[in-house]
Amino acid sequence: MNIELKPVRKLRIHWPIPVETMTRLGQGELSALESDAGIASLLEALKASPELGGFGNYHHVFESSAGFEGFTVAEGANPTLGNVGQRTISPTFVFTSYFDAALEEATVRKLVQRIVEIHPWEVPVIEVSGPLSVSSSAAPALNTIQERIAS
Repeated sequence: MNIELKPVRKLRIHWPIPVETMTRLGQGELSALESDAGIASLLEALKASPELGGFGNYHHVFESSAGFEGFTVAEGANPTLGNVGQRTISPTFVFTSYFDAALEEATVRKLVQRIVEIHPWEVPVIEVSGPLSVSSSAAPALNTIQERIAS
């Protein structure tokens, strides 16, 4: 199999999770993701986004990690967790996926808006990178072209 580099952009979402979910994940219980209502709603929303996570014959590809997010609530905020002036640490699920770099900006904005609408934070942390390259299986036509160039 030949591998090519495909231009993509990265979508990374930070999502708060309860301590119980973090504990279950730490014990290797992957079903904790599906039984956590917040993460389940995130995964469903992203599953309904065909533009995400396409790697040749693999679809809806994502990576995740669990960690902690820290913040201090400022005056005027309406926090889901924490109080004004208080430093707060929250267990966090970090979801990462990729989409084609050629995807129209309006489509990217709609994707991000869908996530914002279901995210529990007042100001969710959602990262969208500029173009970068990831590995992908090469299409047969590209293989033929590459072989001709190499000859």
